[in-house]
Amino acid sequence: MSQLPKPYQAFRIDFPSVYAVYEALGAAVSNAGPLDAKTRELIKLGMATASGSESGVESHTHRALEAGASEHEIEHAVMLAINPLGFSRMMAALTWAKKAIANHKK
Repeated sequence: MSQLPKPYQAFRIDFPSVYAVYEALGAAVSNAGPLDAKTRELIKLGMATASGSESGVESHTHRALEAGASEHEIEHAVMLAINPLGFSRMMAALTWAKKAIANHKK
């Protein structure tokens, strides 16, 4: 992702050694299995939707787009939450994802 959210930027500055380990762990997990970057980001988008994390949905929407996901694939990944999480949670996440898509185009 081209620019981290401000809280992450501050954390990286305030705790550089912890942030470096966090990033290394993420890279190790990403490389530990057969999933490609787009699939990993769509799964993480679903997890962010489930946790109700607006910043997570926005971040993983950007990352999914950068990994080659289409807008339709992102919307579909979020809409899959409608049965397990409910309409309201899904709609909130879909709103956040669409906002991130619009901002990504700028």
